[in-house]
Amino acid sequence: MPTISRLLPHHARFRGDAPALDFEGRTWNFASLNEEVNRLANALLGLGLEKGDRFATVLPNSLELMAAYWAAAVSGLVIVPCSVLLQPGGLRTLLGDAGARVVLVSADQAANLEAIRGDLPDLIPDGLIITGKQSAGFCSYTDLVASASIQDPGVPVEPDDVYNIMYSSGTTGLPKGIIHTHRIRSMYCTLFANAWRMSPESVCLHAGAIVFNGAMLDLMPWMLLGCRYIMHRRFDADAVIRDIERYRVTHVVMVPAQIISILGSPEYHPDRLASLEMIHNVGAPLHLRYKQIINEQLPDRFYELYGVTEGFMTILDRNESVRKAGSVGRPAFFNDIAILDESGNPLPTGGIGEICGTGPMVMPGYHNRPDLTEKAFHGRWLRSGDLGYLDEDGYLYLVDRAKDMIISGGVNVYPKDIEEIVIRHPAVNEVAVFEVEDSKWGEVPVAAVTVTGTVSPGELVEWVNQRVDARFQKIVDALILDEFPRNVAGKILKRELRETHAGPDN
Repeated sequence: MPTISRLLPHHARFRGDAPALDFEGRTWNFASLNEEVNRLANALLGLGLEKGDRFATVLPNSLELMAAYWAAAVSGLVIVPCSVLLQPGGLRTLLGDAGARVVLVSADQAANLEAIRGDLPDLIPDGLIITGKQSAGFCSYTDLVASASIQDPGVPVEPDDVYNIMYSSGTTGLPKGIIHTHRIRSMYCTLFANAWRMSPESVCLHAGAIVFNGAMLDLMPWMLLGCRYIMHRRFDADAVIRDIERYRVTHVVMVPAQIISILGSPEYHPDRLASLEMIHNVGAPLHLRYKQIINEQLPDRFYELYGVTEGFMTILDRNESVRKAGSVGRPAFFNDIAILDESGNPLPTGGIGEICGTGPMVMPGYHNRPDLTEKAFHGRWLRSGDLGYLDEDGYLYLVDRAKDMIISGGVNVYPKDIEEIVIRHPAVNEVAVFEVEDSKWGEVPVAAVTVTGTVSPGELVEWVNQRVDARFQKIVDALILDEFPRNVAGKILKRELRETHAGPDN
């Protein structure tokens, strides 16, 4: 039966002494991790929560957060993971929409939760549980679990029971609660364990925040196979390099900014990462410049995944990462991809349209939003809002977000095409191209960059415009930033770049 509720108990029973989780110098084997999880699950049920009730976390990477994921699995409760980067207003929106009855919160988030406590009508009287230093008005996590049973809660869980609600980080608009069932998460276990060539002997390292869906790409296969998971509290490139070497790590999942940071670290040398079997990019396409560095210095290791949290994915396999370097791969097993026009009709090979998909990981819907759920589909096809095309081999090429496309003089201009030129400049570290209004052309492109060398905006504009493929791709300005504005998932917020930039007519 495809539920994730029995994975940890299985490993605890049959290989309890095997190392399961490493965090900040301590190792839990599967037996001891199972006890931590059961304590929390039984404690939450002891507060009066019942199967299907929702509890939220506002926690950094920690034992408590990891325990919460698997406590939800064995108890039938629904976990709502929230980023510690959210402000009180954002937390109020998410926790209120989710109907969270309990919130597990770190000590440094106590003030934010106290500020919105009165706006959470579903919260039970003792529903704010604090980890770390105690604060007035909060219940202690340590006290809560201290007397709880370490026995399995014994709650029957079915494949179509809801496991989590993950709110989209969203680069535009209000976040939406994406529902994942036990069946869907079971597919993450089996599909990605196979795709990443993982085994019980694999060692994963995850330094990004595990509240985001990208973390499930290695977290779920880890628990299916019973291998070892090294978790960092936060990302630090030097620490990641050291632990890859120390633990002989085989699999890492990172977003582009983290990969770029690794490659630029003074600690970096390919030999120190020699144990890796997978360097996985997720969240946004990695620019070709960095793909080429990885494929040259650490060959046969690079994977890239394109997908939406709502539920379909493509995978660029390590064996295709050179031959199909510009692609984001082919549909994952059991998934199907189509490129549709505005009317929902399939386009031929090479035709640019909206990337749509279907498969067993597609969500049943958005929490409390049947209207948005209906809009998310073209018939059986889940819409992505991204533009792309398929080549003659069925590999997907991502062109851009539909909302990011620039229309200049009636011509569709894709920022990603320009970004791939800008990133070639030796001083440029990261780049995002966006549009500004123009009285003659309607919209024109501007490049925002962070740099590791010296270049002036004028020099960069001239350099780029000498190399673009078409006149309508020429940038009119360049912004040199100390850092990009990002959402809680680390994605660049182009809307903020647009809002802060004065167009050439202003």
